[in-house]
Amino acid sequence: MQQPKIKTAIPKQRYQVGPFTAIVLGDTDSGDEYDYHLILAMVEEGKQEPGFYVTAERATGDEAARGRFRMRVLAPWGVEVLGYSDRWSGVDNFVGDALSITMAKLAITDESVIRLM
Repeated sequence: MQQPKIKTAIPKQRYQVGPFTAIVLGDTDSGDEYDYHLILAMVEEGKQEPGFYVTAERATGDEAARGRFRMRVLAPWGVEVLGYSDRWSGVDNFVGDALSITMAKLAITDESVIRLM
């Protein structure tokens, strides 16, 4: 599975979503070609490493005309670009969209989202 190569990051928020802990990372320094603004990493209960990511990356070149940030999903079954928007500059907008996408992609239903930090 492709995953962000994170050198350093600061946890911004944390949520419990059924059997998953969602960790929102910001102020990220990465070791790959992407300029991550925010990352939502999903860690399944009993696991040590995230198995699903939603990222807001700074768009470059022609992509930037569509929005300042590109949202991608990095999952065991592949990588998908979901769109471009300026609204993901704010952590709350990003988290709302990223959690909705995550719950749909992982088929998490009838679970409450509980903010832990």
